[in-house]
Amino acid sequence: MEWRTCVVLLCVTAVLADDEWLEVKTAQGPVRGRKHPTEDVYTFFSIPYATAPVGENKFKAPLPPPVWLETYDATIDKEITCPQPPFPDLDSWPATLQRQEDCLIANVYVPNTKEKNLSVVVYVHGGAFILGYGEMFRYTKLMETKDLIIVTFNYRLGVHGFLCLGTEDAPGNAGMKDQVALLRWVQKNIAAFGGNPDDVTLAGFSAGSSSADLLMLSKSAEGLFHRVIPESGGNLAAFTIQRDPIDVAKTYAKQLNFTNVDDIYALEQFYKTAPLKLLTSDTFLDRTDSTFMFSPCVERDTGDGAFLTESPLSILKKGNFKKLPVLYGFAKMEGLMRVNFFDFWKHKMNEKFSDFLPPDLKFESEEERDEVADKIKTFYFSNQLISEHNILGYVYFFSDVIITYPMLWATQLQVEAGNKEIYLYEYAFVDEDVPIVPHTNVRGADHCAQTAAIKDGKNLTYHDETHITPQFKNMKKVMREIWHNFIKTGKPVPEGSSLPAWPAAGADRSPHMVLNEKLELRGVLLEESTRFWDDIYQRYYRDAVPPPKPPPVSRVEL
Repeated sequence: MEWRTCVVLLCVTAVLADDEWLEVKTAQGPVRGRKHPTEDVYTFFSIPYATAPVGENKFKAPLPPPVWLETYDATIDKEITCPQPPFPDLDSWPATLQRQEDCLIANVYVPNTKEKNLSVVVYVHGGAFILGYGEMFRYTKLMETKDLIIVTFNYRLGVHGFLCLGTEDAPGNAGMKDQVALLRWVQKNIAAFGGNPDDVTLAGFSAGSSSADLLMLSKSAEGLFHRVIPESGGNLAAFTIQRDPIDVAKTYAKQLNFTNVDDIYALEQFYKTAPLKLLTSDTFLDRTDSTFMFSPCVERDTGDGAFLTESPLSILKKGNFKKLPVLYGFAKMEGLMRVNFFDFWKHKMNEKFSDFLPPDLKFESEEERDEVADKIKTFYFSNQLISEHNILGYVYFFSDVIITYPMLWATQLQVEAGNKEIYLYEYAFVDEDVPIVPHTNVRGADHCAQTAAIKDGKNLTYHDETHITPQFKNMKKVMREIWHNFIKTGKPVPEGSSLPAWPAAGADRSPHMVLNEKLELRGVLLEESTRFWDDIYQRYYRDAVPPPKPPPVSRVEL
């Protein structure tokens, strides 16, 4: 009897051991994942989806990923990031983060189910195109229905990802080409994890939202995903596309004490040979023009796999892109991302408000520039000095310039181009422990607050949900239901749902859903400010241009 008991115990132990691990055969070789310690999902960490070229080739397109014969151990979160500035203030980031040049890895979350052909969500991380990594946030709570797989990943950032010289070795958009490579990797491998490559939703927050919005317009990514959820960032934003990438490259090189900036080949050689530690020494977060210097660009059409050879505005106006269902929106007070600069910037804004205009506006003269700046200042602050008394005008100015107006403009252009599946929202929920806006008695939904409601955890910093209020717990439940509906059906509120009906938006940016404790369908979103900026941009818009063709290299130079 005793030996039978031992046999039974051995069998149970074997089953439990098998249940802890999951091995998948990918195109690169076998990969082993492990059961999540608290959720009913399997995790696969740090799978190389491509190879980042290094050294003097570091600005080129990604190379194919490695292959292996032995099982690749993807059970340990190695917390790899691409090169980026050290951000000591982000104390929530793990101290064990490994910044490395070859950083192109994917993380796959698979529910514990025998079902196949699961929906797939690819999340693009944010961080102003200069910081961040795939595992910043986790979305296992979105998977509790066990009918979708989630993929997060790294892509090259800052100068490393977005130097755009138009030369053979630095053509531009390396970071976006990384994202396309990831989507191709998903198409090739996700079925092995139980996913359906014909049912992929692309989501992203902040710069990841802008990335997703750009990927919709790129022929290189066409057919690689089928629905899109951009969360607080758009393809027409000034920070999303460099207006003049050569000027940006020259400006930063001079900041790093390189002077021969007018020789394009000398400039290229400087960037190719400078250590990444030097090139990532600036965070670019304190710029007054609502950009962060290095970001995607319009490339020269060299016929060698460019990501984007035409400006987003031109593509949208022509309608030359694949129309997909889009869940499109932002938080109510996106400009709170700039509130920490208020005490310093209010004086600069009073002295010379034109320094705060975005670079996608152009003027015939300084007088015209100042005239338009005064018009904008009057719209947000009446005829008053910018001070603690009108800080909400400051918040809404940056909300509109950085996030809301570009997304609403793109909504209009998408609908006019024939996309009848744009679902527009404003996230307005504020929990009781959200800090009050300085110098006021109001709280506001900060930049990417809707992402905080979707991801695991209490807010954008913590993954733990044990101490959240009942109101926010319910808000998270509703938001995850909306996102899940869209991922599965292409509609945030499909037929038969208990949620309020949510029609697609028209070219007038109406209707839109206000996402709060009570969902409320309303008409035109931000009508007054949108009409104001429509007038500004119709008169003064400065489109993005590609780098000029480099001059031929002489024999002496060779």
